[in-house]
Amino acid sequence: MASPSEQTTCETMNSEKYANVNWDELGFSPMPTDYMFVMKCSEGENFLQGNLTPFGNIELSPSAAILNFGQGIFEGLKAYRREEGRITLFRPEQNAIRMKMGAERMCMPSPSTEQFVDAVKQTVLANKRWVPPPGKGSLYVRPLLMGSGSAMGVAPAPEYTFLIYTSPVGNYYKGDTSINVIVEEKLRQAIPNGAGGVKAITNYAPVFRAVTQAKTKGFSDVLFLDAKTGRNVEELSSCNIFIVKGNVISTPATLGTILPGVTRKSIIDIALDSGYQVQECVIPVEDLMDADEVFCTGTAVVVNTVGSITYQGKRVEYKTGVESVSRKLYATLTGIQMGRIEDKMGWTVEVD
Repeated sequence: MASPSEQTTCETMNSEKYANVNWDELGFSPMPTDYMFVMKCSEGENFLQGNLTPFGNIELSPSAAILNFGQGIFEGLKAYRREEGRITLFRPEQNAIRMKMGAERMCMPSPSTEQFVDAVKQTVLANKRWVPPPGKGSLYVRPLLMGSGSAMGVAPAPEYTFLIYTSPVGNYYKGDTSINVIVEEKLRQAIPNGAGGVKAITNYAPVFRAVTQAKTKGFSDVLFLDAKTGRNVEELSSCNIFIVKGNVISTPATLGTILPGVTRKSIIDIALDSGYQVQECVIPVEDLMDADEVFCTGTAVVVNTVGSITYQGKRVEYKTGVESVSRKLYATLTGIQMGRIEDKMGWTVEVD
């Protein structure tokens, strides 16, 4: 039996390693951590030096462009704790590139790829004790770029803030790993030549109504169709979609109305490397209803099997379980992320 002094030492070491969290009860909701990263710049200038600051509220003018005109974009990525204790990120440079793309569309300066990745590393390291134990979840990292300066007329802000905060998270969808989806027949998520292809904050509030209505009917999420014809599959409220027919995996092409997901991109590469044929194309809703399997991908959802889809009152069920294509792809992706499978792609980045 450990002596009181030894016991105290062990408890101290444990408290330093992990925050006081019930890791078995993690959901997908905000949990304040210790620090956030903040960096500012003025219009026409580049971001230079940022710093870590205790997590807390930020001050904004009522006339800030982010509040009045929605001039803002965000990213989402995760930090993982491996069995041997190392903490890694998954393809953070891809999030940096996508943020730069979005910033150009929304008329904002953006951090360089190096600044972005370094800031993410600093933030994760400062919140290291909030990274869940292996197999208990991950630390969700939310970089946010916004027009924080005042603007009365419809114009870009004179000042910008790049901010990163974190939260430990578990599964995005509650309950079973298989979700039930309804096709939204009236509301549309994005329009051609709009901002659907970038992670603009203005893309998300418009889906609340459809998702809320779907959940009151017992569905997990909503699948949106294209705005032009209302006949082609686009994406779910916060993730990309794939269908499986035989040895062919298909996903809607990113033609400006669909977010080019980092997990989507990774799953395509893994599927090709595993011998599947992959098509990025227009997918009529009829092909969706005739698929063998359906699954969705995203940083938050990872790879999630779709158990059923309901469209025009007709419910179609799909193959699920450990032998499904989605579960095999999930096992490979998470194996790479957690270090159980060799990372031949060079996708993982060590934090410390």
